[in-house]
Amino acid sequence: SLDQTIAELSGDRDTTSSELAAVDEYFATIKDRCIAKPEPYEERAARRDSEIAGLKNALSVLENEAAFVQRRAGRRSFRGTAGVLAAR
Repeated sequence: SLDQTIAELSGDRDTTSSELAAVDEYFATIKDRCIAKPEPYEERAARRDSEIAGLKNALSVLENEAAFVQRRAGRRSFRGTAGVLAAR
């Protein structure tokens, strides 16, 4: 009876050890994917410089469009006031 219990417990221990090894292996692969790694300074600086260049480009486009819209609006208001100035 004691030999049978020892055999059963040894088998349970072997099964548990193999399951633990599988779980540890899986955890090692998951851990590499899930833990955030710090981004190197060079990559952050390059990304920031690229973003700033894009924002400058967008600002210049918006300023050119705003100037175009203002010029058109100025002509409209000038035409609208021509009748007022002639009536005086």
